[in-house]
Order: sequence, then C-alpha cells, then structure tokens
Amino acid sequence: MRPALLFTFFLSGVLLNSLPQSGSGAPEGSGAPSDGKITASAVWQTPQDFITKAHLACDKSMNPASFTECFINQMSSAGAPADAVRFTRMLYQHNGGLVGIMTAFKVYGPVDAAQVLYPQRANDNYALLLVNGDPKLIDVDDLQKLDQHAMEDDPMFQLAKKQYPQIDMWPGDRSGSSPWPRVQPLSGGGAEFIVNYPVLNGCHACQRVGQARYGWEFDSTGKFLRTVYVSAPLAPRSLTHQHNPPPQSAPQQ
Repeated sequence: MRPALLFTFFLSGVLLNSLPQSGSGAPEGSGAPSDGKITASAVWQTPQDFITKAHLACDKSMNPASFTECFINQMSSAGAPADAVRFTRMLYQHNGGLVGIMTAFKVYGPVDAAQVLYPQRANDNYALLLVNGDPKLIDVDDLQKLDQHAMEDDPMFQLAKKQYPQIDMWPGDRSGSSPWPRVQPLSGGGAEFIVNYPVLNGCHACQRVGQARYGWEFDSTGKFLRTVYVSAPLAPRSLTHQHNPPPQSAPQQ
C-alpha cells in the first residue's frame, strides 16, 4: 500500500475517534437532546446516598471548578442518564456556577416547566424553571424580572403593609410533587404562567403574611414578553374586613 493511502486511513481513524460517542449524537456539554429541546429525558431521581457519596469523592478537589466537574461526573457514575448530565452542565453555565439536577418535567408547549434540585444551596434547594422558550431558561424566582412596583402600588398590598410594615416578597418553595404553575391562554395563542410567591414580614424565617401572584407571559412562539402582577388579597380576610371583637360579659359575682 502506498504511503499516501496509509496516511489517509490513519487520518480517517483520528476523525472518527474525535466525534461524539453519545447515543443522542449531541456533544456531552450541549445540555439538551440533539434537536436542542429540553425534555423529560433529562429527569433523574438521585439515589438517597448520592449527595453524601459525591461529597466524599469530591471534597478534596483543589478549587470550586474542579469540585463541580467531579460532582457532575459522579452523576454519571451513579447512573444518571446522559441527557440529565448534559442538562446539569448547561444549567451550570447559565446560572453562574450552581449545580442543578432536574427532578421533574411537565410539558405545556411551546414553553415547558422543569423542577430542579440544587444540592449545594443552603436554603430553597428546589427551583422551578420555564424552559424551551426564548430565553431558553427562566427561573421564576428571579425576582428582578418581576414588576414589584405594581405590587407595591396595589391598594391591597398597601393595606397589608399598614399592619405588617416590614412585608416583602420572597422566592417560593418549589419542592414537592406538584410545584407546577397554573397556565391560562392569552389572545394570539400565547400563554401566561401564574406563579405564587410568599409575602413575609421581615425575613426568610419570619411570619408569613400571605402570597403574591405574578403572571409570566409568552407569545405563541414561546418568546418571553413580560411579568404581570395579579392583584389579590395578600393575607387572611381579617386584613380587609377587620371587626372589633364582641364585648365580653362581666363575670358573675
């Protein structure tokens, strides 16, 4: 065989070995199936001892970046589907360095929803993401995207604030088996995702006054449009209809 032909066979072998080997045909870090859409194939129910074993394997890493890479690799070792690992890598790049694992998924179309576990967060370990729209990932607890001025100007909120001067809105608890928002259609084929947020009197562990509701609005193509505050009583009816207690009868002598 001539040298030029031998070189051609060698080069072909190098190229073949460099191609992605996953079953989906997508590179390991792509974060989604080959068509780019996030689906339920990225859901993984972590084994009960996964977090403990991952820390035992990775806590000796030299820096946060190597710890994260080790932690994500432990997902594969523990049996996570390839799409679950890809989603975690994509989410890590999107959210500024938090490892998140998709634990549940719900199809709405064209925008869907995913429940995510953040095992390294100190509080609120679960999140609810709106996915497959534009932008690709939206965390409903990104409070900067909410029109909080509309809430503060609402007469019902102002009424509640007279009784609870330190009230404020906080990220919600997205854990449990049914974290899903209520969805209603919009004119033109769009959709509005109604999400609840706790209103607390001063701090994360303080008294719960009630809840605020916001609608996340998307057009028919899945493009994010705006958030809209949904006016409703924040607290029990005693805030809006206060009554004096009935006079107590004097004790009998």
